[in-house]
Amino acid sequence: MGTEQDALFEAHRRRLGAVAYRMLGSLSEADDAVQEAWLRFARHDTDGVENLGGWLTTVVSRICLDMLRARAARREEPWAVHLPDPVVTAADDDPEERAVLADSVSFALLVVLDALSPAERLAFVLHDLFGVPFAEIGPMLGRSPAAAKQLASRARHRVRGSTPSADGATDTGTDAARRREVAEAFLAAARDGDLTRLLAVLDADVVLRADAGDGPLGPSRRVTGAPAVARQARRFNALAPHARPVVVNGAPGYLTVAGGQVLTLVTMTVRGDRIVAIDVIADPQRLRRLDLP
Repeated sequence: MGTEQDALFEAHRRRLGAVAYRMLGSLSEADDAVQEAWLRFARHDTDGVENLGGWLTTVVSRICLDMLRARAARREEPWAVHLPDPVVTAADDDPEERAVLADSVSFALLVVLDALSPAERLAFVLHDLFGVPFAEIGPMLGRSPAAAKQLASRARHRVRGSTPSADGATDTGTDAARRREVAEAFLAAARDGDLTRLLAVLDADVVLRADAGDGPLGPSRRVTGAPAVARQARRFNALAPHARPVVVNGAPGYLTVAGGQVLTLVTMTVRGDRIVAIDVIADPQRLRRLDLP
């Protein structure tokens, strides 16, 4: 591939990476999908392609769809909870310099997207997040535009019913500061083992998802309701003094580091003055693979 063709593809790489990350929820798989799209681009004569960006988006979307379908077919995981890959940045980074992939997708949204069928996920991501018309989405799925629209509508309903409206990366600096205050209040209460203070910052229907793999902090689990989540938080009060603030897909989070080893990555989804979701990655293998600050 010549330098000119390289430049043509590189002009679209950022968007393709964003599409693939939202489609797959995995940073490594998103990289693989973009690389496969590059290989197909290199083998294809695109001189007659009027909309190269649209053509490449279709290519990477179909690759991601195949990967999602293969994942769904082999999903026989030994643990009940598997969280998407987060994009983690230092808490004191300039917001404009944070990772591109996290600039408009919350971790809470990625969790909901993981629960959609491959077809629903593609229809929702392409149409609602990237503005691709259903006339182009339908053929990718082997369905009519009307059927693709119905898939996106069904996915949208599930997303709206499950994703807090106040945790997106488009919040103002004041919103972000307030979310961090709530997260700090939770951390302080967990450190002290104070059940009353923990309950004060937890939403009544808060959900805790812990992806521990086969690590020492297992088993993986899903816990719902403020009392149950507060009790779980008190069990980890020994880790709280080792927590370092980070930003996870625009939301407040913490790395717990002891003896030079990362033990957990925690992210909190805040709505108003309450935490509505806490997601914990404690799988040692996954933590080693992540690009952590």
